[in-house]
Amino acid sequence: MSNSLAVTIFHNPACGTSRNTLALIRHTGIEPTIVEYLRSPPDSNTLQTLLQAMGMGARALLREKEKIWPELLAASGKPVEDWTEAELVAAMVTHPVLLNRPVVVTSWGTRLCRPSEAVLDILPVPQAGPFTKEDGEMVLDAAGNRVR
Repeated sequence: MSNSLAVTIFHNPACGTSRNTLALIRHTGIEPTIVEYLRSPPDSNTLQTLLQAMGMGARALLREKEKIWPELLAASGKPVEDWTEAELVAAMVTHPVLLNRPVVVTSWGTRLCRPSEAVLDILPVPQAGPFTKEDGEMVLDAAGNRVR
């Protein structure tokens, strides 16, 4: 079964949260457009559009755990609090590994889907039965309802 709802996921296949989010989308029968953002990074305009749609600033989308981040901070000579939105966006465009993931876009909204089940808020399509994450955590029961 294929659903006609247009869904785009900015995806990193090496990330468990991103894989679980993609699986939840597919669990509805939707095959999303997959943007592997490490291979095809969003440009500045796309990133700013996503941030605006999510109602968040660039700092909220910044993945500070990546080893390049402390190097960029040291090279800039200033703390993250002093970075402007434009500087943060430029850093994420230049180093897409700094983008937190996954980001999902549907006509019902755009979300940073952490945890992965946050995607259910912007997928108003019935789930096809139970769903369990890769780590064994049950997300949906046999009727397709959220467990918690």
